[in-house]
Amino acid sequence: MEILDPGLDQIDDAVLALLLLGRHDGDRVWKTFDWDAMGRLHRKGYISDPVGKAKSVVLTEEGVQKAEQLFTRLFPKASSLHS
Repeated sequence: MEILDPGLDQIDDAVLALLLLGRHDGDRVWKTFDWDAMGRLHRKGYISDPVGKAKSVVLTEEGVQKAEQLFTRLFPKASSLHS
């Protein structure tokens, strides 16, 4: 059951930024994060549908841009190492 909480947007931002660390095969990312967070990111249009047997999802164009912005903002020291 998903709890509605204003803090969930901050969690979603952190999850979206961290998804970049598992980026492979273009814009595919491993879906190893909380299922509720992944569902919210899908509903926001940042990733493909996480429901299914595949172990990864695809970041949308908007998702890539937002994830990169968030990663730079949330992890400034690591941003210079992330490519």
